[in-house]
Amino acid sequence: MKQYLTFTEEVRHALDNNLPVVALETTIISHGMPYPQNIEMAKEVEQIIRDNGAVPATIGIMNGKIKIGLNESELEEFATNKSVEKVSRRDFPYILASGKIGATTVAATMIAAELAGIHMFATGGIGGVHRDGEITWDVSADLTELAQTNVAVVCAGAKSILDIGRTLEYLETQGVPVVGYRTSEFPSFFARESGFGVDFRLDTPEEVGTLMDTKWKLGLKGGMIIANPVPEADALDHQKIEGVILQALKEAKDNNIAGKKVTPFLLDKVKQLTEGKSLQTNIALVRHNAEVAAKIAVAYQAAVNQGK
Repeated sequence: MKQYLTFTEEVRHALDNNLPVVALETTIISHGMPYPQNIEMAKEVEQIIRDNGAVPATIGIMNGKIKIGLNESELEEFATNKSVEKVSRRDFPYILASGKIGATTVAATMIAAELAGIHMFATGGIGGVHRDGEITWDVSADLTELAQTNVAVVCAGAKSILDIGRTLEYLETQGVPVVGYRTSEFPSFFARESGFGVDFRLDTPEEVGTLMDTKWKLGLKGGMIIANPVPEADALDHQKIEGVILQALKEAKDNNIAGKKVTPFLLDKVKQLTEGKSLQTNIALVRHNAEVAAKIAVAYQAAVNQGK
């Protein structure tokens, strides 16, 4: 597998010297935000991670290689190239074999991170069970990846467009711990509330880092969710955003939007209906997740080093 991996010097040095590293996805750059906000966000998030004591590793697929860390021109390519494919677990061999450019989803970033020896990942929100999932069987591969890949994911919960209750039930069945970081309620991406609880509340990076270390030392395969609510000043009202989402879902259904196209369509529609406020919230929560992930990565690496 190592023949497919390439590393920036910064990331390679960090991994060789047991320094804390935080993985970042590229789908949020290529498919989650418009230009130039996407490239500005990508660079800022990397710097936030450095400022908090860890090394960022933005992951993407280019020219038959899984890139663990991207340089500035590569980041620009993911931000501007309209032909970038969206890559999950099933797409990996095709994108690598064809030499196409692929942006990694949560699931694909987890796979690449574990292959590279990285166990901390910061994203916006995870995928999950879609509304009407009992009819469509539309369930994100993020959930099955969390059940089998040893990477902790800091996120602002599941995207509000999803069925959060069923998403949490699925995670429970798969044995994936859902940790609330300084919260007892599972956040719903744009809002701090969802009406659903978490499995465990932890309030410090050290507590989370120790939990991660303990889980994997026990040989319990799979990741965990570290649910980190969007900062209060940037959060949207839970009831108002729910009304917007219902309208966006109706338009998606009316236009026969399905499969990979659903989430980008819904997020773009929500942005239109909130007059851009949802994009501001999205950027704010990604920044916050990067900061928290870096702090936890430092604590986790300390726990690992102490146990050696």
